[in-house]
Amino acid sequence: MEDSLFSKKLKELQDEINFHNYRYYVLDDPVISDLEYDQLMKEFKSLEALHPDRISPDSPSQRLGNQVSDRFSKIDHPRPILSLANSFDEKSIIEWFERICKLDDRVSNSKFVLEPKIDGLTVVLHYQNGIFLKGATRGDGVTGEDITSNLRTIKSIPLKIPIDLKRSLPPDYLVVRGEVFIEKKDFEELNRKLAGAGEKTYQNPRNTAAGSLRQLDPSITASRPLKILCYSIVVSNPALPASQWAILKLLKQLGFPIPDNAEPIDSISDVLQNLQNWIEKRETIHYEIDGVVIKLDDLQLSEDLGVVGNDPRGSIAYKFPAHEVTTRLNDIGVNVGRTGVLTPFAILEPVEVGGVIVRQATLHNFDFIAEKDIRIGDRVLIKRAGDVIPYVIGPIKDLRDDSQRRYIPPENCPACGEAVEHLDEEVARYCVNAACPAQLIRNLEHFVSRGAMDIDGLGIKIVEQMVNSGMIHDATDLYSLSRSVLLNIEGFAEKKAENLLEAIQDSKNRNLSKFIFAIGIKGVGEALSADLAKRYGNLDMLQNSSKAEIQKMDGVGLNTAQSIEDWFLLQANRELLRKFKEHGIWPEMNSTAFRKEVLPLKGKTFVITGTFEGLTREDAKEIIEQNGGKVSESISKKTDYLLLGDNPGSKLEKANKMRVAIIDKQLFLKLLSTNE
Repeated sequence: MEDSLFSKKLKELQDEINFHNYRYYVLDDPVISDLEYDQLMKEFKSLEALHPDRISPDSPSQRLGNQVSDRFSKIDHPRPILSLANSFDEKSIIEWFERICKLDDRVSNSKFVLEPKIDGLTVVLHYQNGIFLKGATRGDGVTGEDITSNLRTIKSIPLKIPIDLKRSLPPDYLVVRGEVFIEKKDFEELNRKLAGAGEKTYQNPRNTAAGSLRQLDPSITASRPLKILCYSIVVSNPALPASQWAILKLLKQLGFPIPDNAEPIDSISDVLQNLQNWIEKRETIHYEIDGVVIKLDDLQLSEDLGVVGNDPRGSIAYKFPAHEVTTRLNDIGVNVGRTGVLTPFAILEPVEVGGVIVRQATLHNFDFIAEKDIRIGDRVLIKRAGDVIPYVIGPIKDLRDDSQRRYIPPENCPACGEAVEHLDEEVARYCVNAACPAQLIRNLEHFVSRGAMDIDGLGIKIVEQMVNSGMIHDATDLYSLSRSVLLNIEGFAEKKAENLLEAIQDSKNRNLSKFIFAIGIKGVGEALSADLAKRYGNLDMLQNSSKAEIQKMDGVGLNTAQSIEDWFLLQANRELLRKFKEHGIWPEMNSTAFRKEVLPLKGKTFVITGTFEGLTREDAKEIIEQNGGKVSESISKKTDYLLLGDNPGSKLEKANKMRVAIIDKQLFLKLLSTNE
């Protein structure tokens, strides 16, 4: 690279990094993700490494920390509060270990401590004779902002170190480093309250915690659900143990909250083996972490190794694949689901997040787009955690120019052109046309599923083949399939075709409850399908019922009643039912089902857990509903019985805690034979 171009590129990167440092550390309002910032710094440092003579005193690589705000008075740290070098793979961790082994022979036999890299705001707490004296942000690493009054509002920070029985007095002078954060559930609850009050919501817990701590009014800080975890002692008088694991135990003994998932590790090979465990348990931790910190347990050895640049040699941070990144929203598409619900999705400029390339992300619903003021062309923040589908958190409004366009939800179904229905007080917009081609595959997948018509051997891939080949246009066409037609489908031989035809024929015997559930009316699940079957007895009665009459049923609201009425009023759906009737599929409830004396489980609510010999859970559920009972998925105060099988799940523990009656298969069958 030519000298002038090199200087220009270095200056551009330095200006960009300084801008993002200001947004992150001073305004607590970043416009790029941590991953993108790390990539900028990596590129900048690699350029500086080519020409070390060009490294200026004000280079971002030479700063211990970042700019300190003029809004606060200053506190000098007793020792530099250093950052950590980052690694993104096992190779870089091995290289780090090999480098420090060459500097000191003791490293090769070292033990380590792994700690979560908490995504919060670093703070430094000063104690004199066991009393909290003052506290500061990390600031530029040498000087921090005095936020003592705000820190006093955080209940997990001890204002007085309790006297330990093993030590007659707490240390005369103690400076502790920790991380202030907001737990995931508290962050979600805070945003719910803010949204309910019509106030601005926050995009992530880290920025919310940082902004809450750096308020001039401590009462605002006090209103936020802030917590702290402490992980190191900066200085102490008298001196303390020279082991990081011992330091963590001492901090806990002195009354400081510490990361309860930190762990001692015997060797570097064990460190590498444990990294995957940390990635997997990331989602189970109740606060955000973006990596794991690897520390030499021997603090004296770590001290002797010194510092390279601004990073201590005795520690390194292993960064997880990014959960959050920013990218451009190129367009907004619309999917039509099985029940006709229209769901918007983001069409993105491809970006890597969570270790995969993401091109699309969910936008939840149309109200979400309006509330967040998301526009086509925006730079948006997206998140992908574990196996969760990537979703848009919100737009980066400060990066807008005049090119963004507001989004207008469709008034007609993008697949069939029918008018979109949007009921009052309901978020969803949906197409009520059951013949809508976008709904057909998902409708059929639902129709043949176990809880509905239970057609064994007819999975989603076969359904897709049948629909895409034009073999099936609606669910009734399944009952016209022949052996010769099936043999033309890839993967079908004589036996497979014969088995599927038998399963299709057998499905004609399903009861009314399963059939109502199978036809896929919006808002009508298995429980309501059973109630409708009992209430009306046959489809003729149900399809000619009004929403006012349907709404009289327990637990049926106006929108659900409206949805049922709308489904039966649509001509395409009435035609579908006519064709079912032609195929002999028109189930009716047995009249004895309405006789009170043969409903021994009437009014009783069951939860099922475990497995049963000779009885599937689906069968048990059907028996309960046919005998007047209801089946719920979770234990609550309304649960009358937990039906317990072999290998039960967590429901058993909850049932014991809530003192719910627990019955086995034998007691269940006995209940069926009584009217008690």
